[in-house]
Amino acid sequence: MKIVHVTQPVEAGVAVVVLDLALAQRRQGWDVSIACPPTGWLPDEATKAGVPVHAWHATRTPGPNTARELRSLRQILKANRPDVVHLHSSKAGLARLVLRGRTPTIFQPHLWSFRVATGLLSRASRFWEAQASRWTTLLLCVSDDELEAGRKAAVTAKAVVVCNGVDTRRLSPRPKSHDTPTALCVGRLAHQKGQDLLLEAWPHVLAKVPDAELLLVGDGPMAGRLQATAHPNTRWHGHSDEVESFYAEADVVVLPSRAEGMALVPLEAMACGRSVVAFDVEGVAQSLGDAGEVVPAGDTKALAQAIALRLSDPELAAAEGKRGRHRAETLFDRHRMTDQILTLTAKLVTEEGRR
Repeated sequence: MKIVHVTQPVEAGVAVVVLDLALAQRRQGWDVSIACPPTGWLPDEATKAGVPVHAWHATRTPGPNTARELRSLRQILKANRPDVVHLHSSKAGLARLVLRGRTPTIFQPHLWSFRVATGLLSRASRFWEAQASRWTTLLLCVSDDELEAGRKAAVTAKAVVVCNGVDTRRLSPRPKSHDTPTALCVGRLAHQKGQDLLLEAWPHVLAKVPDAELLLVGDGPMAGRLQATAHPNTRWHGHSDEVESFYAEADVVVLPSRAEGMALVPLEAMACGRSVVAFDVEGVAQSLGDAGEVVPAGDTKALAQAIALRLSDPELAAAEGKRGRHRAETLFDRHRMTDQILTLTAKLVTEEGRR
């Protein structure tokens, strides 16, 4: 079987999922390649692993060069003649304009574009996704919430939910090496990820736990603005591919995102045996269960209260972390995810071949 994964972005969670799938499919004996921008974490790691990369020069968001980008992608796909094209995220999803269902097409939003866009752009995105259903052989959602959001936007394509997964062998519980009450936030420094909301909540945490420390790991477009203001008891660390060492420093991991599909950070935190506090956005309640606390989206005071509770009660945090580890192993292991998608992809090709 020949499959081409198409993606932009090439960093962070989506890129990790794409590489995990590509490697699992290669182990199955499939002919797998990735079409993506030629620089970044994903093309570098794919090349190291022996996965062919087709240079697709595309920006993260639509713009004046989108038509040229799609023509370029059409040439890549025409030259490779895959049995299946797997499109990851909204920018790659535009490829359905050139594929038009002629090749079996899996579309995996990883977070609907209309959930992060505003105004006219959000309405246009909803309209596009509804229309593109006709060219989507299989819609692959990472959470029940993501599928529900799609259905509310009139996305009618045949769909299935396969939750994200993480490497529960590499990510495992480690003892904390210090006594400082520590909250950790891992993620791209961007509006969607909500670090500004966490920093707004942080003084309320310090009012209850004065010696608490906040560690932020990541980089992104909001880095300069967020770091320009002094925040007490706060440490900044740029992007890291060795996140397990940071999880080991934390009592609680915070996900202050404004929108997600199903974020990898809570799954990683659970695999590392850490309690999680998060806003109630797509996929969070489904992933966390009883391994932390979900608070109303955007409610910074509730967020602060939940963080402070766990920083002041290490036994509570440890108990939630233990339950989280069990959930990660049983429900969100990477191999469970890749095996499910392998089966779905093979079934899709078989069914399309019979038509």
